[in-house]
Amino acid sequence: MVMSKANKYEAIREQRLEENKKRMEELHLPLLSQALKNASSPKPSPMKTTKPRIVRTELVPVRRSLRFSNKSAAQFKEITVYDRVQLPRRITHRTRDFSDRVYASDEAREIARKKAEEIESALGSDHPTFVRSMLPSHVSGGFWLGLYSDFCRRRLPRNDGVVSLVDEQGEEWPVIYLYRKTGLSGGWKKFAVDHNLVDGDALVFQLIKPTVFKVFIVRVDERANEMIKVGESMLH
Repeated sequence: MVMSKANKYEAIREQRLEENKKRMEELHLPLLSQALKNASSPKPSPMKTTKPRIVRTELVPVRRSLRFSNKSAAQFKEITVYDRVQLPRRITHRTRDFSDRVYASDEAREIARKKAEEIESALGSDHPTFVRSMLPSHVSGGFWLGLYSDFCRRRLPRNDGVVSLVDEQGEEWPVIYLYRKTGLSGGWKKFAVDHNLVDGDALVFQLIKPTVFKVFIVRVDERANEMIKVGESMLH
C-alpha cells in the first residue's frame, strides 16, 4: 500500500515536470535564458582624466648596480617633466565679512570709472594701460578677475605664469595668470582682500614690466556717490 502511494506521487510529479517543460518551451524561456547568459554586460564609460601639462623631457642616468657601474658606459632613459603654476602658501589671518556688502549703483560705478580714466590719461603712453571696474565676482565669492583678451594676446606672455601687482605704496602681490583664460586666479583674492576692494571700485592697470602691473585704485562711495581716490596727487 505504501509503495503504491509513493509510485502514484512520483507519477504525478513526473507529469507536472513534463507539463512545465512544455510550457517553458512554448514561451521560449530556455532560449531567452541562454541569450541572457551569453550577453555581455555593458562596459562602464571610462572617467575623463585631465592630462597634466608636459613641460619638457629630460635624459637621466639609469640606476645600476655598483658592481657594473665602472665596467661600461652609463645608460640613460628619457623622462617627462610636468609642471603646474603654483604660488607659495602665505599665512594670513585677515578675513572679510560680506554680510553687509553694498552693490554700487550704475551712476556711482560710472563716476568711479571716469575718475580712473583720468588717472590713466595722466599716466601717459610710455606703458600699456587699461581700466577695470570691479564686479561682485571680482571682489567676493569666486575672486576671479578676467582681463581683456586682446590686451593679453598682445602684451602678456603666451603661457601660464606668475605676474606681480604693485600698489601705490610699492608693495607687491604675486598672482597666477592663466593664459588660455586670460585672467588672474590664485593670489588675486589676497590682493582684493588686502586692499578692501568692493563692487564699483575702478582699477587702473599699468604694465611697467613684461609681468609686472602697477595698480591704481579709485574707490566708490555708494552713500555719497563720491570717490575716495588712492593716488589723487597724480591729477594735480
